[in-house]
Amino acid sequence: MPLILPLLLAVALFCIGVYGVLARRNAITLLISFELMLNAVNLNLVAFDAWRLDGLATGQTLAVFVITLAAAEIGLGLAIVLLLFRGHGSVDADAARDLAEQDTSVELDAAVEAEKAS
Repeated sequence: MPLILPLLLAVALFCIGVYGVLARRNAITLLISFELMLNAVNLNLVAFDAWRLDGLATGQTLAVFVITLAAAEIGLGLAIVLLLFRGHGSVDADAARDLAEQDTSVELDAAVEAEKAS
């Protein structure tokens, strides 16, 4: 198989993942888009490893490492999404910005003004 075919598929997967991250506001869709981008990277690693034919399987080893990191990322991401849904009732990524405490910015502004006065 020529090298260009898996590379074109990886480019398509990565572009779909980037579009999902930039255009969507649902936290679940963001996580799926991140996974698509990581799968595109894995496909590139394995394709270049098969193309090199060095016998060391470094691309496949790195792909397994990326899969492990992706599993940890999705586990942590789903836990955050569940906490967001429990606390806010929505998994909208823009709604998560509203969860920041407003009082901290007032306290920080007062501390900066106190430093300037002294």
